[in-house]
Amino acid sequence: MDLKQVIIAYKARDSQSKRWAEICAKQLEHRQCHVLMGPSGPKDNPYPVFLASAGQPIDLALVLGGDGTVLTGARHLAPAGIPILAVNVGGHLGFLTESVEEFQDTELVWDRLFEDRYAIQRRMMLQAAVFEGNSTNLEPVSERYLALNEMSVRPASADRMITSVLEMEIDGEVVDQYQGDGLIISTPTGSTGYTVSANGPIIHDGMEAITITPICPMSLSSRPLVLPPGSVVSIWPLGDYDLSTKLWMDGVLATSIWPGHRVDVRMADCRAKFIVLRENNSYYQTLREKLLWAGTRIRYSSASHAN
Repeated sequence: MDLKQVIIAYKARDSQSKRWAEICAKQLEHRQCHVLMGPSGPKDNPYPVFLASAGQPIDLALVLGGDGTVLTGARHLAPAGIPILAVNVGGHLGFLTESVEEFQDTELVWDRLFEDRYAIQRRMMLQAAVFEGNSTNLEPVSERYLALNEMSVRPASADRMITSVLEMEIDGEVVDQYQGDGLIISTPTGSTGYTVSANGPIIHDGMEAITITPICPMSLSSRPLVLPPGSVVSIWPLGDYDLSTKLWMDGVLATSIWPGHRVDVRMADCRAKFIVLRENNSYYQTLREKLLWAGTRIRYSSASHAN
Protein backbone atom coordinates (compact mmCIF):
# COMPACT_ATOMS: atom_id res chain seq x y z
CA MET A 1 0.00 0.00 0.00
CA ASP A 2 1.26 3.44 -0.92
CA LEU A 3 0.74 5.81 1.99
CA LYS A 4 1.04 9.21 0.35
CA GLN A 5 -2.05 10.73 1.97
CA VAL A 6 -3.75 9.49 5.17
CA ILE A 7 -6.64 10.88 7.18
CA ILE A 8 -6.81 10.32 10.94
CA ALA A 9 -10.11 10.66 12.78
CA TYR A 10 -10.04 10.34 16.56
CA LYS A 11 -12.85 10.17 19.10
CA ALA A 12 -13.84 13.72 20.02
CA ARG A 13 -13.15 14.82 23.60
CA ASP A 14 -11.12 11.67 24.34
CA SER A 15 -7.56 12.52 25.38
CA GLN A 16 -6.21 9.01 24.85
CA SER A 17 -7.56 8.84 21.32
CA LYS A 18 -6.18 12.30 20.49
CA ARG A 19 -2.75 11.39 21.89
CA TRP A 20 -2.58 8.26 19.72
CA ALA A 21 -3.63 10.33 16.69
CA GLU A 22 -0.82 12.84 17.26
CA ILE A 23 1.78 10.06 17.64
CA CYS A 24 0.61 8.36 14.44
CA ALA A 25 0.53 11.64 12.50
CA LYS A 26 4.17 12.40 13.41
CA GLN A 27 5.31 8.91 12.45
CA LEU A 28 3.52 9.01 9.10
CA GLU A 29 4.78 12.51 8.28
CA HIS A 30 8.30 11.25 9.03
CA ARG A 31 7.65 8.67 6.30
CA GLN A 32 6.82 11.47 3.80
CA CYS A 33 3.07 10.98 4.14
CA HIS A 34 0.63 13.91 4.07
CA VAL A 35 -1.77 13.65 7.05
CA LEU A 36 -5.18 15.26 7.64
CA MET A 37 -6.34 14.93 11.26
CA GLY A 38 -9.50 15.87 13.17
CA PRO A 39 -12.00 14.83 15.87
CA SER A 40 -15.11 12.76 15.15
CA GLY A 41 -18.17 12.83 17.40
CA PRO A 42 -21.85 13.84 17.65
CA LYS A 43 -20.89 17.51 17.16
CA ASP A 44 -17.73 16.99 15.07
CA ASN A 45 -17.73 15.65 11.51
CA PRO A 46 -14.31 15.97 9.87
CA TYR A 47 -15.06 13.88 6.77
CA PRO A 48 -16.60 16.47 4.39
CA VAL A 49 -13.56 18.71 4.98
CA PHE A 50 -11.16 15.76 4.61
CA LEU A 51 -12.70 14.68 1.32
CA ALA A 52 -13.04 18.21 -0.09
CA SER A 53 -9.53 19.36 0.82
CA ALA A 54 -7.65 16.23 -0.27
CA GLY A 55 -5.58 17.30 -3.26
CA GLN A 56 -4.76 13.70 -4.14
CA PRO A 57 -6.37 10.30 -3.51
CA ILE A 58 -6.68 9.26 0.15
CA ASP A 59 -4.88 5.95 0.64
CA LEU A 60 -6.01 5.16 4.18
CA ALA A 61 -8.30 6.33 6.97
CA LEU A 62 -7.07 5.64 10.49
CA VAL A 63 -10.09 5.77 12.82
CA LEU A 64 -9.32 5.79 16.55
CA GLY A 65 -12.29 5.24 18.85
CA GLY A 66 -15.12 2.79 19.42
CA ASP A 67 -17.76 1.31 17.14
CA GLY A 68 -19.74 4.57 16.97
CA THR A 69 -16.72 6.46 15.66
CA VAL A 70 -16.10 3.70 13.11
CA LEU A 71 -19.72 3.63 11.92
CA THR A 72 -19.55 7.37 11.21
CA GLY A 73 -16.33 6.89 9.27
CA ALA A 74 -17.75 4.01 7.23
CA ARG A 75 -20.80 6.02 6.13
CA HIS A 76 -18.60 8.80 4.76
CA LEU A 77 -15.66 6.79 3.42
CA ALA A 78 -17.32 3.77 1.79
CA PRO A 79 -18.62 5.71 -1.26
CA ALA A 80 -15.04 6.86 -1.95
CA GLY A 81 -13.65 3.33 -1.53
CA ILE A 82 -11.18 4.42 1.18
CA PRO A 83 -9.92 1.53 3.37
CA ILE A 84 -10.35 1.98 7.12
CA LEU A 85 -7.93 0.89 9.80
CA ALA A 86 -10.12 1.04 12.92
CA VAL A 87 -8.51 0.78 16.36
CA ASN A 88 -10.42 0.56 19.65
CA VAL A 89 -9.03 3.54 21.56
CA GLY A 90 -11.49 4.91 24.12
CA GLY A 91 -14.34 2.71 22.87
CA HIS A 92 -16.40 0.04 24.61
CA LEU A 93 -17.34 -3.19 22.79
CA GLY A 94 -15.17 -2.75 19.71
CA PHE A 95 -16.87 -5.23 17.35
CA LEU A 96 -15.58 -3.35 14.30
CA THR A 97 -12.11 -2.45 15.54
CA GLU A 98 -8.66 -3.89 15.93
CA SER A 99 -7.71 -4.13 19.60
CA VAL A 100 -5.27 -1.51 20.85
CA GLU A 101 -2.89 -4.37 21.76
CA GLU A 102 -2.49 -5.12 18.03
CA PHE A 103 -1.62 -1.47 17.58
CA GLN A 104 0.99 -0.96 20.32
CA ASP A 105 3.96 -0.96 17.93
CA THR A 106 2.68 1.58 15.45
CA GLU A 107 5.91 1.70 13.44
CA LEU A 108 5.49 -2.04 12.81
CA VAL A 109 1.92 -1.40 11.63
CA TRP A 110 3.13 1.13 9.04
CA ASP A 111 5.78 -1.37 7.90
CA ARG A 112 3.10 -4.02 7.42
CA LEU A 113 0.91 -1.63 5.42
CA PHE A 114 3.80 -0.51 3.20
CA GLU A 115 4.72 -4.18 2.61
CA ASP A 116 1.10 -5.29 1.96
CA ARG A 117 1.05 -7.66 4.95
CA TYR A 118 -2.62 -7.27 5.86
CA ALA A 119 -6.08 -8.38 4.73
CA ILE A 120 -9.05 -6.30 3.56
CA GLN A 121 -12.56 -7.22 4.65
CA ARG A 122 -15.44 -5.80 2.62
CA ARG A 123 -18.72 -5.38 4.45
CA MET A 124 -22.15 -4.90 2.95
CA MET A 125 -23.99 -1.64 3.69
CA LEU A 126 -27.58 -0.44 3.38
CA GLN A 127 -28.92 2.63 1.64
CA ALA A 128 -32.27 4.30 2.21
CA ALA A 129 -34.25 7.17 0.77
CA VAL A 130 -37.69 8.68 1.36
CA PHE A 131 -40.32 8.74 -1.41
CA GLU A 132 -43.88 10.03 -1.72
CA GLY A 133 -46.75 7.66 -2.38
CA ASN A 134 -46.65 4.09 -3.60
CA SER A 135 -43.77 2.04 -4.97
CA THR A 136 -44.33 3.26 -8.54
CA ASN A 137 -42.95 6.68 -7.55
CA LEU A 138 -39.16 6.36 -7.82
CA GLU A 139 -38.23 10.04 -7.42
CA PRO A 140 -36.81 10.51 -3.89
CA VAL A 141 -37.75 13.51 -1.75
CA SER A 142 -34.66 13.06 0.47
CA GLU A 143 -30.97 12.48 0.07
CA ARG A 144 -29.54 8.96 0.09
CA TYR A 145 -28.64 7.70 3.56
CA LEU A 146 -26.07 4.98 4.25
CA ALA A 147 -25.69 2.59 7.19
CA LEU A 148 -23.18 -0.12 8.01
CA ASN A 149 -25.17 -1.60 10.93
CA GLU A 150 -28.84 -0.84 10.40
CA MET A 151 -31.62 1.47 9.34
CA SER A 152 -34.49 1.76 11.79
CA VAL A 153 -37.93 3.33 11.45
CA ARG A 154 -39.36 4.28 14.82
CA PRO A 155 -40.99 7.23 16.58
CA ALA A 156 -39.15 9.73 18.71
CA SER A 157 -40.95 11.84 21.31
CA ALA A 158 -39.51 13.84 24.18
CA ASP A 159 -42.45 13.40 26.53
CA ARG A 160 -43.90 9.88 26.05
CA MET A 161 -43.53 6.45 24.44
CA ILE A 162 -45.45 6.33 21.18
CA THR A 163 -46.70 3.13 19.58
CA SER A 164 -45.68 2.86 15.94
CA VAL A 165 -47.91 1.33 13.23
CA LEU A 166 -45.89 0.47 10.12
CA GLU A 167 -46.80 -1.32 6.91
CA MET A 168 -44.04 -3.19 5.12
CA GLU A 169 -43.67 -4.30 1.51
CA ILE A 170 -40.89 -6.50 0.17
CA ASP A 171 -40.23 -6.24 -3.57
CA GLY A 172 -43.62 -4.59 -4.09
CA GLU A 173 -45.67 -7.13 -2.11
CA VAL A 174 -47.34 -6.26 1.20
CA VAL A 175 -45.95 -8.57 3.88
CA ASP A 176 -47.28 -7.34 7.23
CA GLN A 177 -48.36 -4.45 9.41
CA TYR A 178 -46.40 -4.00 12.61
CA GLN A 179 -47.63 -2.38 15.80
CA GLY A 180 -44.98 -1.74 18.42
CA ASP A 181 -41.84 0.34 18.84
CA GLY A 182 -40.67 0.21 15.22
CA LEU A 183 -38.64 -1.87 12.77
CA ILE A 184 -34.91 -2.52 12.34
CA ILE A 185 -33.51 -3.33 8.90
CA SER A 186 -30.02 -4.69 9.42
CA THR A 187 -26.88 -5.93 7.66
CA PRO A 188 -24.98 -9.01 8.91
CA THR A 189 -22.48 -6.60 10.49
CA GLY A 190 -25.33 -4.94 12.39
CA SER A 191 -26.83 -8.23 13.53
CA THR A 192 -24.72 -8.06 16.71
CA GLY A 193 -25.85 -4.49 17.46
CA TYR A 194 -29.34 -3.04 17.89
CA THR A 195 -30.82 -6.10 16.13
CA VAL A 196 -29.54 -8.64 18.64
CA SER A 197 -30.91 -6.48 21.48
CA ALA A 198 -34.35 -6.82 19.83
CA ASN A 199 -33.96 -10.64 19.66
CA GLY A 200 -32.98 -10.68 16.00
CA PRO A 201 -30.70 -13.39 14.55
CA ILE A 202 -26.90 -13.18 14.57
CA ILE A 203 -25.67 -13.51 10.97
CA HIS A 204 -22.05 -14.15 9.99
CA ASP A 205 -20.51 -10.96 8.63
CA GLY A 206 -19.13 -12.85 5.63
CA MET A 207 -22.69 -13.19 4.29
CA GLU A 208 -24.84 -10.77 2.33
CA ALA A 209 -28.39 -10.63 3.65
CA ILE A 210 -30.96 -8.17 4.99
CA THR A 211 -32.64 -8.81 8.34
CA ILE A 212 -35.94 -7.24 9.41
CA THR A 213 -36.56 -7.28 13.17
CA PRO A 214 -39.66 -5.82 14.88
CA ILE A 215 -38.92 -3.82 18.04
CA CYS A 216 -41.17 -4.99 20.91
CA PRO A 217 -44.12 -5.94 18.63
CA MET A 218 -47.59 -6.20 20.17
CA SER A 219 -48.25 -9.42 18.22
CA LEU A 220 -46.36 -12.59 19.16
CA SER A 221 -46.59 -13.68 15.50
CA SER A 222 -44.35 -10.79 14.38
CA ARG A 223 -41.01 -12.51 13.86
CA PRO A 224 -37.64 -11.48 12.37
CA LEU A 225 -37.16 -12.13 8.65
CA VAL A 226 -33.90 -12.81 6.77
CA LEU A 227 -34.00 -11.72 3.12
CA PRO A 228 -31.74 -12.09 0.06
CA PRO A 229 -29.45 -9.07 -0.44
CA GLY A 230 -31.26 -7.96 -3.61
CA SER A 231 -34.54 -7.34 -1.77
CA VAL A 232 -36.11 -3.88 -1.52
CA VAL A 233 -37.90 -3.19 1.77
CA SER A 234 -40.54 -0.43 1.71
CA ILE A 235 -42.04 0.93 4.93
CA TRP A 236 -45.01 3.28 5.42
CA PRO A 237 -46.06 4.87 8.73
CA LEU A 238 -49.79 4.40 9.35
CA GLY A 239 -51.87 6.48 11.76
CA ASP A 240 -48.94 8.75 12.64
CA TYR A 241 -51.06 11.43 14.32
CA ASP A 242 -48.14 12.71 16.39
CA LEU A 243 -45.95 13.16 13.28
CA SER A 244 -43.17 11.50 15.24
CA THR A 245 -41.83 8.80 12.88
CA LYS A 246 -38.13 9.06 12.07
CA LEU A 247 -35.58 7.23 9.97
CA TRP A 248 -32.36 6.39 11.86
CA MET A 249 -29.05 5.24 10.37
CA ASP A 250 -26.70 3.41 12.73
CA GLY A 251 -28.52 5.02 15.66
CA VAL A 252 -28.12 8.55 14.22
CA LEU A 253 -31.18 10.54 13.14
CA ALA A 254 -31.39 10.68 9.36
CA THR A 255 -34.72 12.43 8.68
CA SER A 256 -38.38 12.74 9.68
CA ILE A 257 -41.00 10.73 7.79
CA TRP A 258 -44.43 12.30 7.19
CA PRO A 259 -47.76 10.59 6.44
CA GLY A 260 -47.84 9.63 2.76
CA HIS A 261 -44.09 9.03 2.72
CA ARG A 262 -42.45 5.65 2.34
CA VAL A 263 -38.88 4.57 3.09
CA ASP A 264 -37.13 2.24 0.66
CA VAL A 265 -34.18 0.31 2.10
CA ARG A 266 -31.87 -1.83 -0.05
CA MET A 267 -28.30 -3.04 -0.23
CA ALA A 268 -25.98 -0.13 -0.98
CA ASP A 269 -23.88 -0.04 -4.13
CA CYS A 270 -20.75 0.53 -2.03
CA ARG A 271 -19.06 -1.53 0.67
CA ALA A 272 -17.06 -0.56 3.72
CA LYS A 273 -13.44 -1.73 3.45
CA PHE A 274 -11.70 -2.63 6.71
CA ILE A 275 -8.02 -3.47 7.11
CA VAL A 276 -7.45 -6.60 9.24
CA LEU A 277 -4.13 -6.94 11.06
CA ARG A 278 -4.93 -9.98 13.23
CA GLU A 279 -3.32 -13.04 11.73
CA ASN A 280 -5.79 -15.46 13.36
CA ASN A 281 -8.90 -13.38 12.72
CA SER A 282 -11.90 -15.41 13.99
CA TYR A 283 -15.53 -14.30 13.84
CA TYR A 284 -16.48 -16.79 16.55
CA GLN A 285 -13.72 -15.60 18.86
CA THR A 286 -15.11 -12.09 18.46
CA LEU A 287 -18.58 -13.33 19.43
CA ARG A 288 -17.26 -15.20 22.46
CA GLU A 289 -15.26 -12.25 23.73
CA LYS A 290 -17.61 -9.37 22.93
CA LEU A 291 -20.85 -11.08 23.97
CA LEU A 292 -19.21 -12.82 26.96
CA TRP A 293 -20.38 -16.26 25.91
CA ALA A 294 -19.44 -19.29 28.01
CA GLY A 295 -16.81 -20.22 25.42
CA THR A 296 -14.62 -17.47 26.85
CA ARG A 297 -14.23 -19.60 29.99
CA ILE A 298 -13.12 -22.67 28.01
CA ARG A 299 -9.49 -22.90 26.97
CA TYR A 300 -8.50 -25.61 24.53
CA SER A 301 -6.10 -26.05 21.64
CA SER A 302 -7.29 -27.41 18.29
CA ALA A 303 -4.86 -30.34 18.67
CA SER A 304 -6.20 -31.50 22.04
CA HIS A 305 -9.77 -30.92 20.86
CA ALA A 306 -9.18 -33.33 17.95
CA ASN A 307 -8.19 -36.09 20.38
